[in-house]
Amino acid sequence: MHRATSRRAIQMADQILQVLARILVEEVEDPAVRLVTVTGVRLNRDFSIAEVLFTHVEGRAVEARTAQGLNRAKGFLRLRLGQELRLRAVPDLRFTWDTFLEEMVYDPPAAPHR
Repeated sequence: MHRATSRRAIQMADQILQVLARILVEEVEDPAVRLVTVTGVRLNRDFSIAEVLFTHVEGRAVEARTAQGLNRAKGFLRLRLGQELRLRAVPDLRFTWDTFLEEMVYDPPAAPHR
C-alpha cells in the first residue's frame, strides 16, 4: 500500500482515528473488541484503504480474537464513519496489530559509536 503523506491525508486519518475510537467505546458491543485501543490510521494515496493500527490491554495473546472481532464489526464501523464524517466514499478498513511499542521495548536503538 502506497501511503498518502499530504496534510489532507493526515487530517483525514486523524479524524477517522478519533471517530473509530469513540464508536468502539460507545457503540460496539462485541466483547472481543472491548479494551481495544486504536493507535493510528494510515491512508493510501487515493483514500480507498485505511490501515487501522490497534493494540489491546491484554497484549499480543488476544491479537487474533481481537482482529476477528474488528473484522466482524467492519461493516458497521464503515457505515458509522460515513455518517459521522459525511464521506462520499468510505475507505476499506484493514486492521493491523501495532508493534511500535513492542519494537521500542524489545529492540532499543543502538548506542551511537564514538
